[in-house]
Amino acid sequence: MDTNLLLKEFYQRFGNENVAPELYFAPGRVNLIGEHTDYNGGYVLPCAISYGTYLLVRRIDEPFVKFATTNFEFTANIALSDLNYKQPGKWINYPLAVIDQFKKLNVEIKGMELLYSGNIPNGAGLSSSASIEMVTAVALGSVFHYKMSMVDMAKLSRRAENEFVGMNCGIMDMFAIGMGQKNGALFLNCRTYEYEVIPANVAGYTLVIMNTNKRRGLTDSKYNERVAECQAALKALSADGPLEDLSDLSLEEFNKRAHLIEDPIVRKRAYHVISENARVLAAVEALKKNRITEFGQLMNASHDSLRNDYEVTGFELDTIVEEARKVKGVIGARMTGAGFGGCAIALVKDEQVTEFCKVVGKNYEAKTGIKPDFYIAEIGDGARKL
Repeated sequence: MDTNLLLKEFYQRFGNENVAPELYFAPGRVNLIGEHTDYNGGYVLPCAISYGTYLLVRRIDEPFVKFATTNFEFTANIALSDLNYKQPGKWINYPLAVIDQFKKLNVEIKGMELLYSGNIPNGAGLSSSASIEMVTAVALGSVFHYKMSMVDMAKLSRRAENEFVGMNCGIMDMFAIGMGQKNGALFLNCRTYEYEVIPANVAGYTLVIMNTNKRRGLTDSKYNERVAECQAALKALSADGPLEDLSDLSLEEFNKRAHLIEDPIVRKRAYHVISENARVLAAVEALKKNRITEFGQLMNASHDSLRNDYEVTGFELDTIVEEARKVKGVIGARMTGAGFGGCAIALVKDEQVTEFCKVVGKNYEAKTGIKPDFYIAEIGDGARKL
């Protein structure tokens, strides 16, 4: 992104070229494997990507926070006394949610001008909302001199999304966006926050992000319904001894207790979570030992489980993954993110990437009537002041 153009836009909107704003950045994320395990205390393997959200911030003496973005027409000037009011259906709920959390920490929020600019495709499942939250958290911590670790900022952003936005998400997106490292995937235990940076040993292969361009609004989708189904499974399984999370059980232990879940749908949901945890552990070993083909097979198995057992894929995601797997040089393809639309990823032989995008794009559009987009993902560093 051309930050000089962004600065010019800032001055056009807010004036006063004598006082320069500060610039912050938070990436998006892509999850290599470990889907819908995070809010079940499980394992995930995400990485930060080079696409993200830029934020220019300037303090002002007026009793307002002024919000603008290059991505949407909606702007707002909100009085400091009114910052705790939700704006139905508006993008500013994400920064407002973070401001709300800072106020709960007794940080005195003063007047500001905020200009956001993101190059993450909105609604694509690459965590544009968590990116906005994390860039806001890093900026507020800096501007108002409130010291907080990046892990605590991730926790704060998760609370913001849960409590203010009303989305019962886990910690993965915020953690990956905050703690991401160049060329590394984060092997994270979502309950303990223990993590390890795993070198992304994919030499000879390119990680291609495939955007179905089927938009999804998570709070309107069945996401919260899946969270509730997992809670129901946990309650049923706990009859044979207390459990803190579904992820407390190995696959073998689950099979011994599975009969406790009477609802076959709820049983399938729990089976996905517990088998996905096992796949993440196997995937980490495969990456460490440079067994890239095995890693690709685990990606495939993950998508199949999300389609059959968790039922969060849908026609568009299944079609693009199916078309991707048909192309020579592809060793694995799966949906990434919460599902119900958005993006999938594929590991493609370097020399096949151009042909891959052409063939998959043509076949997907023929079957769905939607033109997809493709991005080459560079694995980058986490949220920071620039």
